[in-house]
Parts: sequence; C-alpha cells; structure tokens
Amino acid sequence: MIKKLISIFTAFAFMLILCSFITSNLSDEKKQDNKIQGKIVYNKKKHNVVLSWPAFGTSGNYVITKAGSRLASDFIALGSTSKLTFTDNKPNADKYENYYKVTRNDIALIISLENQIFGDNMYFYDRKYEKAETARNEINSQFGAIGLGGSNGEFTTKRQAYYFKANIKGQTYDSGGSGSASSATANSIELGFYSHIGGLGKVPSDVKLGSIFTRPHLSGGANATCTFWRSVENVAVMRDFAWTVSQSTSARRMSIESASKYISDIGDTNFWGSGGFIADTHYTSTRPDWGGQQQWYTRNAVFPSGSGAMGGSYNMVWQGCVNPPQADDANSPIPVTPIIREKPFLFIDNDGEYKVFVPAWQKDRVGVSWSATDMGKGKIQDLLMDWYVAKEGDTDVEINNALKAGKNIFFTPGHYALNAPIQVNKKDAILLGAGIASVTLEPTEKNTWGCIFADDKDGIIIAGLLMDSFNSTTYQVRIGDEGANADHSADPILLTDITCRVGGVQSKNIQIQTSMQINSNNVVGDHFWFWRADHGSQKGGDVRWARDRCKNGLIVVGDDVTLYALFAEHYQEYEVLWLGERGRTFFFQNEPPYDAPNQASWSSQDGRVDGYAAFKVANTVKEHHSIGMGSYAVFTGNGEIVNKKNGFEIPNSPNVKLEKMCITRFAGPGNIQNVVNGIGGSTATGVKRVALFSNGDGIQPYDEKFDLPSRESYPAYIATEK
Repeated sequence: MIKKLISIFTAFAFMLILCSFITSNLSDEKKQDNKIQGKIVYNKKKHNVVLSWPAFGTSGNYVITKAGSRLASDFIALGSTSKLTFTDNKPNADKYENYYKVTRNDIALIISLENQIFGDNMYFYDRKYEKAETARNEINSQFGAIGLGGSNGEFTTKRQAYYFKANIKGQTYDSGGSGSASSATANSIELGFYSHIGGLGKVPSDVKLGSIFTRPHLSGGANATCTFWRSVENVAVMRDFAWTVSQSTSARRMSIESASKYISDIGDTNFWGSGGFIADTHYTSTRPDWGGQQQWYTRNAVFPSGSGAMGGSYNMVWQGCVNPPQADDANSPIPVTPIIREKPFLFIDNDGEYKVFVPAWQKDRVGVSWSATDMGKGKIQDLLMDWYVAKEGDTDVEINNALKAGKNIFFTPGHYALNAPIQVNKKDAILLGAGIASVTLEPTEKNTWGCIFADDKDGIIIAGLLMDSFNSTTYQVRIGDEGANADHSADPILLTDITCRVGGVQSKNIQIQTSMQINSNNVVGDHFWFWRADHGSQKGGDVRWARDRCKNGLIVVGDDVTLYALFAEHYQEYEVLWLGERGRTFFFQNEPPYDAPNQASWSSQDGRVDGYAAFKVANTVKEHHSIGMGSYAVFTGNGEIVNKKNGFEIPNSPNVKLEKMCITRFAGPGNIQNVVNGIGGSTATGVKRVALFSNGDGIQPYDEKFDLPSRESYPAYIATEK
C-alpha cells in the first residue's frame, strides 16, 4: 500500500509540473464580425409578433418559417416577403416558443425572444419540440469543435451556458445508454471549460438528464488537476454523474439518481484530482466515490444510509450532510451549516416568464433546501422587471447605470472588459453570473481600481463570477470600504462561486495587492478559488514571479465572517490573512507559490521566518475557529531550495482554534517544516497532521504590522517587490 501511494503521488507531482507548461492558443478564436442581428417585438395585447432584420443575401424574397424551439425538427412555412419585416398574427401561445428562421439564398437568420434577451452564448433546449439526444449532440459538438475539452480551452475567452426547460408528460432528456459515463455507449453530455448546465424547472427533478461526464485532458484522462471552470445546477441525473474535476467547479441543487463518482475511469494510470465543491444535493440510490481526490468540500448533501469512507486522500469536509462518512484523519463531518443562503438561480415560472429564485437565509441547516415538490424558502423576482440582463460587449457604464437604477444584474456568459469597477452600492443588490461569466480589467491602462467594489450594505449577493486582471490594481474585489463597521447580522452579505485569477494569460507585468478584501462584517462566502496562476500561456519560473505579482489572495478585516470551501493558491505572501474577530472557515485548500526564486526573497516577519504561512490569523485576533485545513508543498523553484516554516500560523490564545490540519509535499525539494506554530513535523518525512491547536505549546508568531490597502493606496501602482 505504501509503495502504491508513493507511485501515485510521484506521478501526481510529475503531472503538476507538466500542467505548468500547458499553453493556450487564443489566436484561434476569431469573433464573428458583422453578424446579422434580427429584432422581434411581441405584442401581448394583440398576441402577435413583429419581426425585422437588415438586408442580407443577393436576390429573391425572404422566406419565413417557424418552430417551437431553436433545434426543433419541424419548422413550418409562414410565408415570404421582399420587405425587411414580417408579422405573425398566430404565434404559439407561449411567447418563448416562437423561433423564426428567415432565409434568403444560402443565409439563414434565427430570431427569437430568448436570443434577443440572453444573447448568443446561452443555449436553450425544449423537450416539447426536440428529440432527447438533440441537446447532448450540440453540447458535445461544441466540446470538440471549440476546444473546450483540452488544454487549448483552459484560457479561452469563450463562455457558454446550456439551459434545459422542464420535462413534459413524463419525457426526459436522456437518449438512453449504458455503462460508465466515460464510455461511448453511455451517450453522456461532456461539459468543458467555462460551461454551465442549468435546469429551468422549480426543482431538480423537473429536468432529467441521462449522464454527465467531465473528461480530464491530462495523462490520457487520468489527471484532473487542471479540470477547472465548469458548473451544473438544478437538474436530476438519471444514470452516471462522473464529475471528475478540480478547483472552480460547482455542482449545486441536484438530484443524483444513480452512480456518482468524482474520479476518472479512463487512462491506464492511477487517477488523481484536486477538487472540489458540491452543495444542496440529494443522492437517492448509491453512495458516491471520491477515491483519488486530494480533497473535497461537500455541504448539505443527503446520502443513502451508511457511514463508510467514500474516498479522498487528505482533507474531506462534510458539512450539514445526512449519512456522511465517519470521522477519521482525512474525513471531517460537521453536523450543521451554521448560516447559509443558497445561490440564486434562473427558472421559468408557472406564468411562462423567466424569474430568478433568491433563497432565504437559513441557520443550523442539515440536508437540502428543497423537496421533490417545493422550491424551498425564498423570494421570486421577475427577470425582465427587476433585472438588467448583461451581454458580452456591455461595459462598466451600462452595468453601473443599471445598478444605479435599482436593477440587479444577470451576466449572461461572456468576457466583460471593464474600464472601471462594477460598483454595488444598494442594499440587497445582486450580481449573478451564468456560464462562468468573467469581468476583466482590460484593455485600458486607466482601470487600476479593480473589478468589483461593493459598499457596506445589507443583503448584497455576488455569485458565479470570475475576476481576471490584465492590469495592475489594488483589489480585484473589495467588500465594504476601508473602515466599514455596519452590523449586517439580520441580512448578511453573500459571496458564492467566486474565482479571482492573477496571471496565466497576459504578457505584461501586473501588480495586485490582494485579490479580495472583506472589510464588511457578517459576510458569508460559499466557495472561493483565489488563484495566482501556476501555469498558463506565458513563460513561468522566475519570469512569472516578477511578472504576475500579487501579495494576498484574501484579507479578512470584518468581524463575524464565515467561509465555506476556501481555495487559495500560489500567492506571494500570506495567502489568507485574517484580522477580523469571530471568523470561521470550514475547509481550506492551498498550494504555496511554485516559483519563489530563493529563500531571501520569500521570508516573512522581517526576514526571520522562512516563507509565509498559507493561513495566517493575526496576533491581535482574540476569537477564531476554522476546521479542515490542507496545505501542500510544491516548491519546484528555480534551482534553489525554498522552504516554508509553517503551514498555518495563529496566536496562542484559548479562543483561537484550528482543527484537522494537514500538510504534505507533492513536488520539489523544499518543504513545509511544521504544521502550525512550529509543531507537527515536516513534510520531509511524509504527511503530517494536527487534530487541534488552541493555545498550545507552539511558538507564537512575531507581532507584525500589515501593509493593508487604504484609500490612499489606490489607484496608484502597487509596489510589492521587497
């Protein structure tokens, strides 16, 4: 067994290094210029539809046909015209079930209300009009055709979301199949980079899919350590849910009716992954398998009876789950989720209109938030009345104007280039992204203010967004201004499915002080990945250390901040720095920077301590409690041995506690020399764990003054070099 583990993790280390050399081919992406756009106007009173379009083609009339959905097989002829407009006086009763094809010569233009509202990157499927295999065939064709499955997809700017309308009359979206989701006979949906599957029903069972598969592209499918950026929510999976993924992957609000595994069964070597996150999910028949996963966070899931292990190597946290595994070194079942609000989602209501369901806050929750017949507690908002639907090409001007007008923002899949931050300045305002929508500091040099600034207001929700930076900035995300002190305990701020990425794509030097700073009190974070990229399309090593500069992944200044599923990797100083009182983190994953050039340039506490702790609770903090903490050494370096003295550092105080800490080494000659505060042992001799540290015998870190961002620090260029 020991030899097998050595073999597995030697291969794991090798593939981590290989992963750092992956390049993307962004030049293959060409935007469709001068795309023909039609217009559709629905008159509810007259119940008619007026179409218009610009001239195209060379001769003859425009021929108009209609069907109930975009991919329906039975478009019927309505007529033809030489004009640039056409009126349908007998549309289908549901206004969204009118898809028109305007054809002239060899050019066909599809016009629909859904496309007009949501743009070109959201794909809708309707079982009422389409065959069961139609959606699967289209999604899989995109997976292959635009590189969403391999290394060329990892840093693409393409974004897409696939939305399924509710089943009718007992039908499903399962075209049939057998065997593992990875096999050709399973007829699985293969979901690739920056892709999202969403059900448009009220409860997961309203949309039944066959099987879903995420195909790792490393080691012939055996290595999922770079299988990032994809999500699925509000659907039922009838056969195999093979969700073989790592960071920035979210599965929420699901019913899984058959086999479920988070490991790859393809390739001829042992599998490994570095995932992952699942929440609010009911497994109805079999207990899933996480074997080969480095770590995983599972929240408010219901499993079939049993308490045996379900896999995982180092740090598996099960919170608010029914029938979780038994506690052991790697598994940490936590009885309840103390405070949570589930992520809002898009659905179609009984009146046929698009709505957004905003779940209510819940305390001390166990199990899922929904039932087979009930959405759960929350509020319903009308999308067209209460929201601004942003589409790729919208800028900070349109988005901020909509926020000022009192609208929430639904980001359709896209790559949003900002010249100024999105400014969330009203109580209960919501930013909701679909399809891993990304907001990016580009292309102007003028934006040094960050991606999102949220004011210190009750009830703000920011969900489903990736923040990218092609320019230097103080923050990528700031929650509450400096000095924020309002009490939001009655209506906390929610941040969910958030990724902040530094580097990986841009060729010029950028400097960022911190990816996210939480200044507000009473903030709940539900799944973060802060990632200073360890690989990308640009050269790595010492070049990356100087080019992609960022000190901290997360700084928490506010009090009573609760985080679930916190991933933070490769930052150049303390990756998480906690200054607020009564903070809580349930699950933490970390790898230190691969590329620190030498020990002298990577030492903390005025040069007295080797490296920087991954998770640092400042000596001034009196009360803190976190559980399920992993930090893994990958010091591949630049020829010199670089070490880190402590995986974690906290003050020796009776009310400051860290539980279930784990450190180990995956690659490189350097080590994490202690688990916490100088105790626990070094990764030089294998995996080290500390079950609980609170006011223990360890050495308290030196007192420090931290260089935090301030009003005076932005928008000036941030100097982070020693």
